[in-house]
Amino acid sequence: MLTSVDTDLIRVLADPLRLRIVTLLARETLCTTHLVAETGARQTNLSNHLKVLREAGVVETEPCGRFTYYKLRPDVIASLAGQFADLAESARAAAENKRACP
Repeated sequence: MLTSVDTDLIRVLADPLRLRIVTLLARETLCTTHLVAETGARQTNLSNHLKVLREAGVVETEPCGRFTYYKLRPDVIASLAGQFADLAESARAAAENKRACP
């Protein structure tokens, strides 16, 4: 039973703008222009966040003419969700475990 989570991925998703991007990409594949319009972020800031998400394996790119589309990798999110589910199950199983104080 797993009792820890991917902390690097948690750090990546902890940023509010990156979490907003992931939420938007969970609904549809979008290009940078769409993401700028949806988030109100500056293009350069958004591109930096997309780079972090790409490097973490959370999103993948799809070139389309002069645009680059981004789509969420659901397997990565599902894996993280599974890690949290395992952590919750460990907590349930250990609910009565209490270490004695010295």
